[in-house]
Order: sequence, then C-alpha cells, then structure tokens
Amino acid sequence: MKLDSHRPDFAVQAIRHNLQGLQRFRVSTWVNLLQLPNPFSFDEALLLCPVSADEWLAWIPDHGETILNIGQFIAKC
Repeated sequence: MKLDSHRPDFAVQAIRHNLQGLQRFRVSTWVNLLQLPNPFSFDEALLLCPVSADEWLAWIPDHGETILNIGQFIAKC
C-alpha cells in the first residue's frame, strides 16, 4: 500500500489572526498563573504562541500544553 500525500485534504491553510492586543506578551516568556490548572502543576507557564487576540498556547510544568486566556496570567516582574 502506498501513502498518497498529494491528496487535496492534506493541505493546511494558514489563518492570520488580529494579534494587536497581544503585543505586551512575547513568545518564550514565563508568566505567573492566577489559577492553577490542577493542584500539582507549577504556578508558572511558558508562552509558546498566540492563538487569538486574547489567548495563548502555553506549556505548564507538570501539566502540559494548554490554552490560556490573557486574564488567567500576569507577566513576571
């Protein structure tokens, strides 16, 4: 059996979001969480990339990847 990777449903269309409100946060920045996703996770998260105007994909140690709303974290001092 041969894998056909040239099928049209393999195409991924890039979507550009309006990210003007996210300029105060940067990729690869550690932030403090205002709420823990579970009792065993860290209270900090690493911002990976913006998802929308008010959400970021983030990685939380001992929890994993999650989507955070900008109201769920603050910049580290």
